[in-house]
Amino acid sequence: MKIRYKRRYLRWNLVFGIFWLILGVIAIPNNSENFLNYGYLIAALLYIVNYLLKSKNQHLTIENERIILHNLIPKKIYKSDLIHIKKSAGVIILQTDKSELRIKTHLIDKNSLKDLNKILKHLNAKNA
Repeated sequence: MKIRYKRRYLRWNLVFGIFWLILGVIAIPNNSENFLNYGYLIAALLYIVNYLLKSKNQHLTIENERIILHNLIPKKIYKSDLIHIKKSAGVIILQTDKSELRIKTHLIDKNSLKDLNKILKHLNAKNA
C-alpha cells in the first residue's frame, strides 16, 4: 500500500522548479559571464527531479513485512521489529531496537492518512 503525498505539496515543488527555470532562462542570456546565474538552472533541476521522484515513489510504502519511507536514501523497518508507535504534533515515530522512522503527517494526503492510522492501530495492537 502506498501512502501518498498531498497534491498541493507535489505541485509546489513543480511550481518552484518552473520558477527557477524561467529565472535561469532569463538571466543567462542577459549576463552569461556571471556563473551564479547557472545556479538558477541547478535549483530548477533539483526541484523538478524532486517532484518527479516524489510523485513516482510517494511518501511511504507499506508491504507485507516492512515499511519503507522514500527519501533520497530510503529508510525501512520491519513490522516484526516494531516496538513502539509514538504520535506527536505532526509526526508519527515508529521505533525499533536499533532505529526509528519519522513520518511527517502534514505531508500526507487525508485519505492516505486515514489508511495509515488504521494500519498503525492494527500494528500497535499486534505488538502490544
